Amino acid sequence: MVRKLFVGACMAAAMLAGSVQADVTLNGAGATFPKPMYDKLVQEYTASHPDVKINYSSVGSGAGIKQISERTVDFGGSDSPMTDKQLAAAKGGAIYHIPTVIGAVVPIYNLAGIDKPLNFSGPVIAEIYLGKITSWDDAKIVALNEGVKFPAKAITVVHRSDGSGTTAIFADYLSKVSPEWAAGPGRGTAIKWIDNSLGGKGNEQVAAIVQKTEGAIGYVELIFAANNKIAFGNVQNAAGKFVTANLEAVSASAAGLKEIPADLRMSITNADGDASYPISGLTWILVYENQTDPAKGQALVNFLWWATHDGQSLAGDMHYAPLPKALLPTVESKLSSIKADGKAIEPQK
Repeated sequence: MVRKLFVGACMAAAMLAGSVQADVTLNGAGATFPKPMYDKLVQEYTASHPDVKINYSSVGSGAGIKQISERTVDFGGSDSPMTDKQLAAAKGGAIYHIPTVIGAVVPIYNLAGIDKPLNFSGPVIAEIYLGKITSWDDAKIVALNEGVKFPAKAITVVHRSDGSGTTAIFADYLSKVSPEWAAGPGRGTAIKWIDNSLGGKGNEQVAAIVQKTEGAIGYVELIFAANNKIAFGNVQNAAGKFVTANLEAVSASAAGLKEIPADLRMSITNADGDASYPISGLTWILVYENQTDPAKGQALVNFLWWATHDGQSLAGDMHYAPLPKALLPTVESKLSSIKADGKAIEPQK
């Protein structure tokens, strides 16, 4: 009898502990660009906060914006700032953009016999994606890569088929360096691509298609190229330098921010400076100013405060750059003004 009582007490205690660990569950969805970083942040944070569970689905920035706008998730993720029209249509009122890290979009390729990183310029990438440059031995590619013997191999263009913040960063950059691109496909999370290109959902699928397609070129977030050991090229920046995407080069792209908008919606592509990697971009967590669930609101604010402060130390190992310190006062102001039941939620620092 005593043994039964003891076992029963242990089971009750275990059930109670389980309920504490799952006390608050936050569900988010959006950009694939920061998914590896978010997975790491969630792993580290929830290890010391077992009362909070955080789920994040990498469904693309377009879907993330749609889901937060319709209030089907607690937070969204996007590499492209919401437009004024999108913000006005959100069902829960004002949405804040909380930047989390900075990443790089890199041109990846599958080309046998090339044993060093290729050089690309923005106009050449634009012409490839516009269908104007169709072969790897085109004179414009050759001119950027002295000493490289290119095969007369057709270029297979690979792009994102879903609404994508990675596409938004890529297209924003091309719009700044190619008037033809700016006047044609232009900017956005979804672009009208040339007819004979291949589409993949998420960075993962684009990387997979390029890996298995000889002569392919695509664009993905840096960590997907690094983790899958896919060759990626250097890109010519605004200063005329060919730059490899890495922590220092991505950080340099944000170091020269002169004006920080109050709503934190900004572009850092094609930044000035010899060391800047030109296809760099911020990624944001999207949250409502007014939270309907005080417990969830408190947990969300606490997590985002930690992620934008202590959590930044994790960025480098994940091939992202931490936020510039100049952004933090505005980030802190936004987080401190999130409300529940009309009262500001005080971040637990």
